[in-house]
Amino acid sequence: MSASDTKILSPEALRDRVAEWRRGGQQIVLTNGCFDLLHVGHIRYLRGAKALGGKLVVAMNSDESVQQIKGEGRPFMPAAERAEIIAALSDVDAVVIFDGPDVRGLIREIHPDIQAKGTDYTRENVPERDEVLAYGGRIEIVGDPKDHSTTNFLTQLRRGGGGRTLR
Repeated sequence: MSASDTKILSPEALRDRVAEWRRGGQQIVLTNGCFDLLHVGHIRYLRGAKALGGKLVVAMNSDESVQQIKGEGRPFMPAAERAEIIAALSDVDAVVIFDGPDVRGLIREIHPDIQAKGTDYTRENVPERDEVLAYGGRIEIVGDPKDHSTTNFLTQLRRGGGGRTLR
């Protein structure tokens, strides 16, 4: 078992890990996404979330929820492989796979101190905003401008984007 394998947790194991971290005085930062094909926008997003301080939990959409969000033919990689890649990143402290279009259920379970979302959101339009604010958590927007995406990357490849900068 590799170190990254110990970061991939079931929702139950994540609850226990979060409780342990909290007993140690750690702040919990939650972020989420599909992470279908890892790109620099993902890295900047995760790095920005980690920079908020504390332990970074990445909630990753299940294969079924990626297909519902992104459409037929997605994801390209199964959830277990996507989770292993994200867990291998040093900024990430835990990964959990979830079903559904958003992470409200997970938020209710672990009450993260901070819900970090990418720059395609504002603090006002984060889908889970009311859930986070209800217990006193806060919303932060992190990462670079949304000029990197798997969808855009794939469009460029289909058009013969080759070695050009993909934006």
